[in-house]
Amino acid sequence: MKKLILKIGLYGILFVVALECLTRIFYLGEDKPNRFLDKNNVEKWVPGQEGYAMTGNRKQNFIKFHINKSGYNSYHEFAPTKDKIEVALVGDSFIEGFHQPYARSTGRKIEDSFKQQLEVYEYGYSGYDMADQLHLMYSYKNDFELIDYVYIKLKFNNDLMRSKYEVSHSRLNMQSPLNNLLKKSKLLIYLTDIGFIDPIKSFIGKTNAFIRNNKPQKAAPAVDQNKIDKEYLANFESLVDLYGYDKEKNVLLLDVEETSPLFITYLKENNYQYIDFGNKINHSDKPTTLIYDMHWNNYGRKIIADLITEDLRSKMNLNK
Repeated sequence: MKKLILKIGLYGILFVVALECLTRIFYLGEDKPNRFLDKNNVEKWVPGQEGYAMTGNRKQNFIKFHINKSGYNSYHEFAPTKDKIEVALVGDSFIEGFHQPYARSTGRKIEDSFKQQLEVYEYGYSGYDMADQLHLMYSYKNDFELIDYVYIKLKFNNDLMRSKYEVSHSRLNMQSPLNNLLKKSKLLIYLTDIGFIDPIKSFIGKTNAFIRNNKPQKAAPAVDQNKIDKEYLANFESLVDLYGYDKEKNVLLLDVEETSPLFITYLKENNYQYIDFGNKINHSDKPTTLIYDMHWNNYGRKIIADLITEDLRSKMNLNK
């Protein structure tokens, strides 16, 4: 019996090792870049990292990334000067571009439209909200003062939940020694990405919750959307008061269809510039998002780039 258990254990280890090798050979487990807080308490990626981001359980998206010295996925190093025309795109994973070749990003498409007469810096980081974005711009205000035009992506229903910036420990906790050790296994990363681990995590979470509190859960209260909209608007005003906002230089990128009319009215009455990308993205004759993910595909990025290009030409008094 003892020998049987030892054999089962040995074969089990060999089986796991074989799966790990196959996962690495066929590159099924994506590379997970490391995060950090810089000297200004801005969360970003550790500079100098390269690897491949993958989405889908059949490598539907397999894209190389390159983290520049500023901590963002870009083929550019961010070095704004008074002598060049520079544009900044600030936002979350849609700007970050782990779903696209970094050399064919939204920013690169804008540069191509101007025949490389300007540079586009993409300050994109998965999970950024408006507090992260304005805090970033405030922390690096010397750079942003040199940048000529700034476009800030904003999703009203989840980017204005905070009235001030605070470090997101939930994301940084993923850099714990244990998680860093687990990331060494491509097999574990692959199983996590395809959802194989989710039932186990869910069971553990439910068990812990049951142990902590074995009382029936109360029904969720009714949602007062008008109250929420007012709260988000107040948060926007608070962030602008805290970190400042250049109405002449900054332009919001948003989907009007998904934005509260209260907020749109506020923007118009207070002379905030914005571009509505929703109409063209949502009602295009061709798909604008990835099949397995709601991030923009190549055509979707072209639409965004064209809208920004049109706005820039208007500001720079250039003909098409």
